[in-house]
This record gives sequence, structure tokens and C-alpha cells, in this order.
Amino acid sequence: MNPLLHLLGGKAFAMLKAQQEEFLDSLNKEFMDDPKYSTDEDLPDKLAMFKKKYMDFDLNAQGDIDIMALKRMLEKLGAAKTHLELKKMITEVTGGMSETISYRDFVRMMLGKRSAILKIILMYEEKAKEKDEKPAGPPPKKIIADLP
Repeated sequence: MNPLLHLLGGKAFAMLKAQQEEFLDSLNKEFMDDPKYSTDEDLPDKLAMFKKKYMDFDLNAQGDIDIMALKRMLEKLGAAKTHLELKKMITEVTGGMSETISYRDFVRMMLGKRSAILKIILMYEEKAKEKDEKPAGPPPKKIIADLP
């Protein structure tokens, strides 16, 4: 549970989230207008997904992903990391310039050519969601023709 919820009432928290969403939309527009990313396929869809994922993370009051939020997110994905591994991920994403991951850093990492550890984990999570659910019940009977 986000400790911010205890400090703010529901309406105040909703306003904070709405302001954050508006800010992230303005940053997305900057990426859309940036010629460096203009050749990226499905850029609007990607940016919308990045915004949603970023907002889903348990953010600190400043709207950045801090080490504890990153830890909880990776635990939810079943990829728990040590404190040192988390610090290394944040350093890799921010270039050592910050102890939190800003939205700009997050989008640059996701759109960038480098395969950051965090990017790989997040992409793996998306691929796992895309897979069809396994059918319930016992598996169908196999016949000899099914063998390779």
C-alpha cells in the first residue's frame, strides 16, 4: 500500500494522480516530437503503455520510482533482487545521476537500443501476459500421430 494514501484523502490522491498523468502526457508529447524517435514503430502505443506501467508502479510523492518501489515491482513480477542489484539497475537506467528513475529516464531506457536489466524484466512480463491462458482440466489424450 502506498504510504502516500495515508497522508492524502481519496480526492487529493486522485488529483495528484491526474496531475501526474497530465505531466506524463506532456513528456510523451516531447518524445513524439523528438526526431530521434520519429522512426520508432507504434510510438504512440508504446508511450501509452509506458505511461500506464510507470503510473502502476508504487511511486514516491515526487512521481519518481525509488528503490523501494522498484523492489516491490520486481517482487510482484517474481524477480526479487538484492539491494545492491536494485541500486545497480537504477544507476544503469539513470547513468548514475540519480537515486530514483524519472519518467524520461524510464522511456529512454525502454525505447533505447541498450538491453538494460530492468527493460528485459519488463519486456518479459509483457510477453508473459500476452500468452494465452492454459486450458483448465486434464490435458487431451495424445495419439501416436502427435509424436514428432
